Amino acid sequence: MSRTVAPYGTWTSPVTAGLLVEQAVRISQLQVDVGRVYWNEGRPNEAGRQVIVALAPGHAPVDVIPAGFSARSQVHEYGGRCYAVHGDAVVFSNWQDQRLWLVRTGVGEEPRPLTPEPEAARAERFADPVITPDGRWVICVHEHHGAAGQVDNELVAVPLDPPDPGQPARRLAWGHDFYAAPRLSPDGSRLAWITWDHPNMPWDHSELWVADLDREANLDGPVQVAGDPGVSITQPRWSPSGVLHYVSDRSGWWNLYDETGASLCLLDAEFGQPDWVFGNQTYGFMPDGELVAAYAAPGADRLGWVAEGRFEPIESPLFSHYAEVQPDEGAVFAIAGSPTTPPAVIRLDLGGGTEVLRRSRDVPIDDAAISVPQAVEFPTSGGQRAHALFFAPCHPGFSAPEGERPPLIVILHGGPTDNTVPVFNLLVQYWTSRGFAVADVDYRGSSGYGTEYRRRLNGAWGIADVEDCAHVVDWLAAGGLVDGTRAVIRGGSAGGFTTLAALAGTDTFAAGASLYGIADLELLARDTHKFESRYLDGLIGPWPQAADEYRRRSPIHHVEDISCPLILFQGLEDAVVPPAQSELMYEALRGRGVPVAYLAFEGEQHGFRLAATIIAVAQAELAFYGRVLGFTPDVGAGAPSLTIANEEKLSPRG
Repeated sequence: MSRTVAPYGTWTSPVTAGLLVEQAVRISQLQVDVGRVYWNEGRPNEAGRQVIVALAPGHAPVDVIPAGFSARSQVHEYGGRCYAVHGDAVVFSNWQDQRLWLVRTGVGEEPRPLTPEPEAARAERFADPVITPDGRWVICVHEHHGAAGQVDNELVAVPLDPPDPGQPARRLAWGHDFYAAPRLSPDGSRLAWITWDHPNMPWDHSELWVADLDREANLDGPVQVAGDPGVSITQPRWSPSGVLHYVSDRSGWWNLYDETGASLCLLDAEFGQPDWVFGNQTYGFMPDGELVAAYAAPGADRLGWVAEGRFEPIESPLFSHYAEVQPDEGAVFAIAGSPTTPPAVIRLDLGGGTEVLRRSRDVPIDDAAISVPQAVEFPTSGGQRAHALFFAPCHPGFSAPEGERPPLIVILHGGPTDNTVPVFNLLVQYWTSRGFAVADVDYRGSSGYGTEYRRRLNGAWGIADVEDCAHVVDWLAAGGLVDGTRAVIRGGSAGGFTTLAALAGTDTFAAGASLYGIADLELLARDTHKFESRYLDGLIGPWPQAADEYRRRSPIHHVEDISCPLILFQGLEDAVVPPAQSELMYEALRGRGVPVAYLAFEGEQHGFRLAATIIAVAQAELAFYGRVLGFTPDVGAGAPSLTIANEEKLSPRG
């Protein structure tokens, strides 16, 4: 087939903005109970509602919770694991009121509340629930928001049967700033959990505790069993025989240990990940006690058996990323994906074969139009190296004029300790199928490369990450892969901060897009939620002692150094990075005569979930890049009106 010759960025793409949400769901929180598989399904086309779905062998998936309910926790603002299953009982945190509710599958009853209605909206929040083996209690993390802004976290027990919504939760453990991962031994006689305290984040230092638990949900004799200073503990889990296991980074990598402190498989590999949300699970046990785990590695994860100090891979050529690993009789369930396969709930039969139980979406484009990433390592400042996934432009029907190099979009995850994974992402293909190259950067500080790499951002946020973003552009341009004069940078949340800092601190980029990004670090330190209120102590310095450094690092105090165009996107209900951050940056740049646009969205929190928002952001961002770089892109019908203040000052590069 002959190709149409057209400039990069102008190609007519099979990936419309509407396809980004069409028949697409977000899949998370996989659980297996008595052969039945459950997961949480976020649905952009239902206003971002999250629905618990159950799949019994030989049946079609069914929604567990009815319309009017959304299973989502707001503990730590980011939430995470928000439901538990025991037989026909499903307990979940409901988004609208943050109460715990009980629904029984197959009974046809409406959900019933388990906790009292809070005095103030979402003042009582619950997360990470587990149900005792006798079905009498739900044990979970509780977060209380007081009238004076005080936030307290603890572990509680809530009676399940009979439900009594007027009875307050029973306090089990308190006194630490944060709690996570309550996990019951198989017979219910012991409880393990994780704690940490300010100024630490859970990946800086956390502790593993264990106590006896009686039938009336009373704890006795709590003892700390792991968590030396500077060591991160995550994912406590009991074997079928009642031996406690966990993940620790005491070796410099998140590796597996048992309760005696013995390592199960020492590898320079990450069997864990930062606990931004509740419920991460990278390992589990077969009914006979055999341990199955997945670890992260650049470019591809590995899934396998852990035994006698060794890791034996389970070959599965279809997938390169595994999350929510749930072993069961003769099979491993997981949420898995690959560069050509979107995340899906899968059943990996250990006798051979893989069954896809639920796809997050179909792949709406031909394989020939999919840009497959290359894991790259590039030199950066201080003689160090950083990582990225590089996607080349890809379209079977188009090619660029001879000698032209593609514009580059540098994408930043929402970390700083997050990381990019090699899984099909239609938004990336939205760009590459139009003729953009993409570098999805794991700058220093990202997870997946060991503790030392993750800590390279300590004291250097807004410096090392910015340097890595500039160096990846230089490295790709020097290799002839991109046009370094037409590089743009985009990121959300912490990635939005790095975007703004890169525009203020370098002249590398032609434009930037900040999605709910941080502009004023002082404002963030004063106004953000409890979970992250001391995060900046490690990344920058203690507040307010290091106030001068906060101002030096804050993009809002360096608007005079930003001369390239910027577009800002913001949810108006964002409690993590309040709208004032984007508004301040917009007004400051507009007043200085810099081309800048600002789009705000009602009903959106931190991270966009509504279908209309996701579509509008993609179209507006593409139109913005076209105006900045001087070409007419394939924006599609129904694009929002884009007003760029000081647009007359645009001077397209290229």
